[in-house]
Amino acid sequence: MAPDSFEELLDRAAASRGIDPGFWDIWGQYHHTTPEAKRAILGAMGLPAGTEDELRKSMAAAQRREWGRLLPPVVVTGESDAVELALNVPAESLGTRAHITVTPEEGAASEFDVALWELPQDASAEMDGRTFVRKLARLPLRLPLGYHQVTAVAGAASAKARYIVTPERAWTDPHLGRGGRAAGVAISLYGVRSERNWGCGDFRDLLDVVDWAADEMEVSFIGLNPLHAIHNRRPFNTSPYLPNCIFYQNFIYLDIEAIEDFAGARRARELRESAWVKAEIEALRGSPYVEYERVAALKLRFLKLMFAAFLRERRRGSARARDFDAFVNREGDLLEKFATYSALDEWLHARDGSVWIWTQWPAAYQDPASAETQAFRKKHWRSVMLWQYIQWQLDIQLRRAQQKARGRQRSIGLYHDLALATDRFGSDLWGHREFFVAGARVGSPPDDFTPDGQDWAFPPPNAERHREDGYRLFSESIRKNCRHGGALRLDHAMRLFRLYWIPESCDAAHGAYVRERNEDLVRVLALESVRNRVVIVGEDLGTVEPAIRETLSRYGVLGYRLFYFEKNGDGGFKRPEDYTAQALVSSTTHDLPTLAGFWIAADVEARRAVGMLDEAGWRAALESRAAEKQKMLDALFAEGLIPPDRPRLASAYRELTGELHSAVVGFLAGAASQLLAINQEDLTKETDQQNLPGTTWQYPNWGRKMRYSLEQLRTDHEALDYTAMLRHWIAATGRRNRAE
Repeated sequence: MAPDSFEELLDRAAASRGIDPGFWDIWGQYHHTTPEAKRAILGAMGLPAGTEDELRKSMAAAQRREWGRLLPPVVVTGESDAVELALNVPAESLGTRAHITVTPEEGAASEFDVALWELPQDASAEMDGRTFVRKLARLPLRLPLGYHQVTAVAGAASAKARYIVTPERAWTDPHLGRGGRAAGVAISLYGVRSERNWGCGDFRDLLDVVDWAADEMEVSFIGLNPLHAIHNRRPFNTSPYLPNCIFYQNFIYLDIEAIEDFAGARRARELRESAWVKAEIEALRGSPYVEYERVAALKLRFLKLMFAAFLRERRRGSARARDFDAFVNREGDLLEKFATYSALDEWLHARDGSVWIWTQWPAAYQDPASAETQAFRKKHWRSVMLWQYIQWQLDIQLRRAQQKARGRQRSIGLYHDLALATDRFGSDLWGHREFFVAGARVGSPPDDFTPDGQDWAFPPPNAERHREDGYRLFSESIRKNCRHGGALRLDHAMRLFRLYWIPESCDAAHGAYVRERNEDLVRVLALESVRNRVVIVGEDLGTVEPAIRETLSRYGVLGYRLFYFEKNGDGGFKRPEDYTAQALVSSTTHDLPTLAGFWIAADVEARRAVGMLDEAGWRAALESRAAEKQKMLDALFAEGLIPPDRPRLASAYRELTGELHSAVVGFLAGAASQLLAINQEDLTKETDQQNLPGTTWQYPNWGRKMRYSLEQLRTDHEALDYTAMLRHWIAATGRRNRAE
């Protein structure tokens, strides 16, 4: 048989690494992945493919790594399955026995001896003049849900594997069983206004939001923007969807005066009463936008004073000190790296104000494991511990908010959001670089909104490294964001299946989709969901392969449905009863116009103002918007939500009237979907969206504050009308849902 040609070899290598041969665009055209893109992506993955000889050597090395290991690094299986292991052994070793030890997460280990020659064979490979065979060992053992360890010894070979046993479905809130439905309000916490916060919504405000939502609307959950740590620098470092770290939270959400150490920190109390601090807080509250840098600087100053007071208490060995030490020990390496990064970032910038990102740091500090970094951690242990202390306080206050929500009989409580991206100049990349692929970026192919495609400018995950690690970092990302909540939204759930990679040498129009080990990832997601008793919502907007939604549905992950996008084949809006039941339905997202903004085309005008639309594009967008408004009116009239004696032409509704506003909310409340989330901006008829995609400094992204303060939400007659309207529809559609 003739050897494979270079092209055939390249195709085989690409397929083995999940690189799709092509994709269908939204216009129904098929795009073949170019050989150049395949070579570049393989190279980024660590398989050099510049020449035929180079590629053959890369594939041979990969084969050695796979077959030369007695056990795979990780096995992910279902709870009803027996323990089955794939053992790779050289053919000359088939006359020996393998000794296998299974150590469960909790409980005693079990040991087994198996005769290799008696085991069924699954596959074989020729490698370096030797034959290797894969034998399947099925052990008479059942393991509970969790993360277990398997050790195997066969002759001179030994290996360890992480054995993950998962449920067949994610957690389902029992209050949503048997056709139950619930509703919630989604807020941007940073934009919450109150008469007591320091210019940015905080966790004390969140407690008040919980009370307001429970008292005025009887909703089941409060949806939150991602609370991830960010650099708090405008305009590029304020997006909660491009975090510095996905494992830890942003300290600007702390209620400083509620921290226990505030009372014992005399200097902090005196500073709080100073004229300049009072004036600064008043100015920050009065600003129409969140002043991230000023809020962060002010709160950090207080946190340092309170931390100094805590250190004095810690030396006395108090119960709180023991709680802090236990928290730090539980968080382990993840928190230590984040805290070290944060301390280094502050220290190096203080020494040189032109140093903003870790790639500008001295080379030794760019490596978290270097001797210099270790020495810094020891010398500046107080600075490192400060950032651990800050995360401890965030954990305390966020736990308190979820306890408050559950105490108010909210069946879900807090609904968190896990971002897809991570800032390539943030702590996650600094501390866990090997889990990301250099030489490529994530984006999306061309579509009608972006004809040249989108380059999201962050690196894709290194799937092989995650697998080698037994999916520990992935499971931690889910677990950390499930903590202190009852639901979790997974931004861009397609990440579990495939991502669009743009090689370093290409633009967004010439990338390729790369597949993930989706069955493993979805199963781990389901395990963390069940363990944390958290409902999972997978944001599956855009062009989604049917198989992706089928898999998510099979595992009990709720889909994500938006009013604007739920259309029939003829372009008309779906009826409420035709919405997917296993889903969350929402009015809009942070990236799309609010309902009120949609009716006056505020988003179209905003894009025109920043130069994203020329005159022709602006006129076309307005014509399209008028047609969409008419389709919405037709749908609302068809459901009897607007009386027949009202006008049926969109031109009669220049703005979102009170009657029309109620009709849209009633339409969504009547949808078959299990969960309903109404954005706070849509509840109170605000016209400006939180983020205008494609802009940075041109638009005040991620900085808008609520139209009403928390105090006004309880006293303003118009605001009370809005909450009464939602409460009416929750009751009328049976979405009132309380924990028992």
